[in-house]
Amino acid sequence: MSKQTSGQAYEQPFHDEPALWLTWGNYEAAVLPNIGANLIAFRDTSKQISFLREPAAEEMEDFRQRPVLHGVPLLFPPNRYEDGTFTWNGITYTFPVNEEKTHNHLHGFFSDATFIVEDLGTSKTESYAVLSITIDENHPIYSYLPHHFTIRIRYTLSEQGLLMHVQVHNIGTNAMPCLIGFHTTLNAPFDPNSSHEDYKFTVTAGKRWELNERMLPTGQTQPLTAAEQQMKTDGVSPFFAAMDNHYSAEPHNGRNQMRLTDTRTNTTLVYDAGTAYKQWMIYNNNATPGFFCPEPQLNLVNAPNVALDTDKMGLVTLEPASIWEETSRFYVI
Repeated sequence: MSKQTSGQAYEQPFHDEPALWLTWGNYEAAVLPNIGANLIAFRDTSKQISFLREPAAEEMEDFRQRPVLHGVPLLFPPNRYEDGTFTWNGITYTFPVNEEKTHNHLHGFFSDATFIVEDLGTSKTESYAVLSITIDENHPIYSYLPHHFTIRIRYTLSEQGLLMHVQVHNIGTNAMPCLIGFHTTLNAPFDPNSSHEDYKFTVTAGKRWELNERMLPTGQTQPLTAAEQQMKTDGVSPFFAAMDNHYSAEPHNGRNQMRLTDTRTNTTLVYDAGTAYKQWMIYNNNATPGFFCPEPQLNLVNAPNVALDTDKMGLVTLEPASIWEETSRFYVI
């Protein structure tokens, strides 16, 4: 590590779980290689602020069993797939039905997968960690996604906040569907001295997708309520109504963002998700204060089973040797 830096990159447990830690200035972050390369912490240590929902020490076993409601879990494929199956490009994919009430597959296979640490270090401008997972015939996930591919995530911490660079590289001989999203789980309030009533958020959502009783898109859209319109303008409480809602993304001023503001301290967390993500899920645990999830997704929920334009749905074909990538950033203003 260079002596010129103002940051560190090191290995140290997060509670009882192996973790990679990055620091830079007042920022601190932690990543869990053995639990989906999950960005489990992003903090401002000078103000004792934790922006992401973190499991407490006594919650770690429950977290390992259900890792999608803390930190920034990787979903591949994201959200729900009807009866756990779809046919794409002549291949039928069959996933376990793990949500009994809807008889769907939910959230994919990577949120609890083990990633390898490719690099961990610092430079004059940042601290960073690079993690990857490669799927081939010898990996258990191959039975569900029969392709040879690598997912690589580079986390960079600097004075500009935390950058996530995500890359999916098809290193096989057949085209594959690229279905990816993140179940980003934010504290609201993130400041321990504030109340959830001090918080409002905006998001660059477009139209709300109509969902059927199985939480699957019908292909139709619905008009936004007055409160949902406020999500797009001057902001609204993250808990204005129970939300497990799916929206198209509609970038504003060239950016695809969620902004969460503590009106008491006039502090805003910006989550710039990147314009490649064509959809948002917004989930708030039945309007229960404490946390909510603005989830960027490349593809529409259940996209291979929906008869819509593939570009509109964000249903991406990754040809052999091709790379899909996008960056997202957390920063504070």
